[in-house]
Amino acid sequence: MSAAALSRKPGSHPVIGLVAGDPAGVGPELLAEALLQAPDGVRLEVIGDSLPRNPGHPDLDGAKLAIASLEEAVRRCMAGELAAVVTGPVSKKHLHEAGFRYPGQTEFFAARAGVDNFAMLLTGGPLTVALVTAHVPLREVASLLTTEEIVRVGSLLAAFLQRRGITSPRIAVAGLNPHAGEQGDLGDEEGRLIEPALPLLAAAFPAAAFSGPLSPDTVFWRAANGEFDAILCMYHDQGLIPLKLLGFHDGVNVTLGLPFVRTSPDHGTAYEIAGTGKARPDSFLSAVRLAAELAGGKKGNSQG
Repeated sequence: MSAAALSRKPGSHPVIGLVAGDPAGVGPELLAEALLQAPDGVRLEVIGDSLPRNPGHPDLDGAKLAIASLEEAVRRCMAGELAAVVTGPVSKKHLHEAGFRYPGQTEFFAARAGVDNFAMLLTGGPLTVALVTAHVPLREVASLLTTEEIVRVGSLLAAFLQRRGITSPRIAVAGLNPHAGEQGDLGDEEGRLIEPALPLLAAAFPAAAFSGPLSPDTVFWRAANGEFDAILCMYHDQGLIPLKLLGFHDGVNVTLGLPFVRTSPDHGTAYEIAGTGKARPDSFLSAVRLAAELAGGKKGNSQG
């Protein structure tokens, strides 16, 4: 039985932990807003220190508080006390200066949960994207792509869509190169790595329809207009730039493959507006609502 299942007794509501993130950023004020707009069917609980600290002026002590909150959250998730956790924005630079040894929160939760089969997904506006490679330099992407990795992340993406009630998901697989390689003239990764993944994905998920490799400069427009339910992307910015363009204020980051639900808002610490009251809570509220849905609660009753 998963840790998420253990966190809910018969007849009770699943518990969702809220982590503020960097106390000098906008996370604490967004968390406070989320507590006022809790979705139906779940119970929200603050994890760690959620008070603002020197808004707009991050420091080492604040980063250490953020790390401590993450450690408490994952401990409680793994103990079955929480069905889900929603994490506020952090600065990777400041976390690393404070001794955090993971590229990002996605990798931290996977490591603490002992999970190797995980991936980063983002959903917002008309788009849902999953990333085959995530927090790595762009120059390393081509060397890290393999057919096995494309199948692995594509499988997690298909399972996520089916979990959300899309029984026959339509998934576009983006190419790596301009024009999806132009039949080998602009790169061979499409024919060598991506195309062989498509029949393997189709065999693993016969109810799903995988299409590709498709030209990255048109596939997001096609998905935004309803042709696809999600896009499997080859690297971080390939997926995040169009998603943030079209769904910035309600984008949600999801870590796939964990034994519990983890979501976060799809934006950063916004130090420049922390403490000014200008931060919009939409993305944080969307992250809470999606966590509630995935954890088995009812969909949220608040509008972001």
